[in-house]
Amino acid sequence: MIVSNLQNSQRVESLHPLFKTLFDYVKSHDLLHTELGRIEIDGDRLFINNVNPECVASNKQVLELHRDYIDVHILLEGAETIGWKAIEDLTTETQPYEKEGDCALYADAPTTFVDLLPGQFVIVYPEDPHAPIIGEGKIRKLIAKVRL
Repeated sequence: MIVSNLQNSQRVESLHPLFKTLFDYVKSHDLLHTELGRIEIDGDRLFINNVNPECVASNKQVLELHRDYIDVHILLEGAETIGWKAIEDLTTETQPYEKEGDCALYADAPTTFVDLLPGQFVIVYPEDPHAPIIGEGKIRKLIAKVRL
């Protein structure tokens, strides 16, 4: 898991060939005022889900795990906490991995929490089980999906 500010994205852009494309797009568009939904940047290789979810309590959120995509969570408005737990420590699978949704779910409690403010992002790799959208009230965020 990587946590940083958008203004420092150049530090991580070399970690994947599509990261620079993603961060350039995010920095050059007013996505807070863009319509909600999927934003295609490079087909299924790189797209953004622009969402406005209601946050949930940490004890009600489950950990999710992906295999085919890296998630880049970018907060636009509000405050969000994202939980994390080491993949080696997972014990309670509640939904087996499904290729179509690229997701497995776990009921384990996160061991680490990261608080995000607008303009900050978290990159989660397939080895990073994460529990997003923890907090209170509605937030506005981007969930970029970057194909491995």
